[in-house]
Amino acid sequence: MSFLRAVRAALVGQSGTPRILVAVFVVLAGFSLSCGNGSQSTAEFNHNAYVTLPAWGSVLLLHINGSTGYISTGAQTPQQQDFTPAGLAFLPSKNILYAINAFDDTISIFNVASDGTLTLGSSPTPVGSGPNAVVIDPSGKYLLVTNNYSNGGDVSVFRIDASTGALSPVGSPVPANTNPTAILFTHSGQFVYVTNPEIGMVTGFSFANGVLSLVPGTPVSSGQGGGALGLAVDPTDRFLYVTNPSATNLPPNESTIGNISGFNIDLTSGALTPILGSPFTSTVGSVGPTTITIDPTGSLVYAVAPGSTFSVWCFAINSNGQLVAVTDSPFSVPAGGLFALFDPSGRFFYIGSPTGVQAYTYNPSTGALTTIQGSPFFIGTAPGKMVFAE
Repeated sequence: MSFLRAVRAALVGQSGTPRILVAVFVVLAGFSLSCGNGSQSTAEFNHNAYVTLPAWGSVLLLHINGSTGYISTGAQTPQQQDFTPAGLAFLPSKNILYAINAFDDTISIFNVASDGTLTLGSSPTPVGSGPNAVVIDPSGKYLLVTNNYSNGGDVSVFRIDASTGALSPVGSPVPANTNPTAILFTHSGQFVYVTNPEIGMVTGFSFANGVLSLVPGTPVSSGQGGGALGLAVDPTDRFLYVTNPSATNLPPNESTIGNISGFNIDLTSGALTPILGSPFTSTVGSVGPTTITIDPTGSLVYAVAPGSTFSVWCFAINSNGQLVAVTDSPFSVPAGGLFALFDPSGRFFYIGSPTGVQAYTYNPSTGALTTIQGSPFFIGTAPGKMVFAE
């Protein structure tokens, strides 16, 4: 299995039979995910989130307790043959959830009710071959999707109807080099970056009125042989960080697998130049990080690898964008590497694992993680992606 196919299999929870649904476990609305003790009233939950369940062809509603971070389930959408949801994007202004169907080459549109339940809207919107990830621009007017296999790899751009949330293509898909995977907007909405894991590169675009234009000098190389995968940008839009899960490292860290490339972003052109000292790595780690995020303060980078040993790398960002490992990093806590994100309040940190969601509180001063009571929250199958309804 090629590196990219292995990554895609991991990210969508597949093992070579993507179009077969395995209906062996039913999640009931209101049933606690936790195997821990205790239960909590749904009245205490003031955040909703969604996770894709690729192997089951459905999307699951999660209720998050704003005081404790505890997770309980809501409703699960009916399982659908050939519906293999991977990426998710939520549009707050219209209470609409978009789900990317990785093997059906479509985008499903769900209407979100006041209690968070999902109703499938209009017919799925066709997209390119092998869609992987989706993102909405900061203005909420456009939706972008990476297509692994279309024309050697491209990005589809859709205009979002301001009244209905329906999608209409903007021009033709834009070439984005081999097998584009993760996609990210800068906070300004001016630039878009895409990873190309199979060739270990990052491709950049400027973005205006739905039009993507290639950033000069891109694609740029990330970790040599590393399969550039996850993306994160700091709150100032000055620095871009990319995980390289299989990259090799120079002494004294030659025993560590994987690293993180750091790039300076030119605020005018979007061009990328390596940050001094890049790539950055952990002092120990036998499995490289696949996903990456930045904490709500904008001062800490978390890169997450599968497993539970040295699985969460945590770095402070200095004024030059360099990454400096915090005390006790990497943390040996259960992880998973399927996704990593903070809740809207910025208090809780969630990581996708092969069977569910690992949940932590974090210390914004030290980066240290503390397991939330009841974690891990099992959902019986590997999630694809998770998104909050803010």
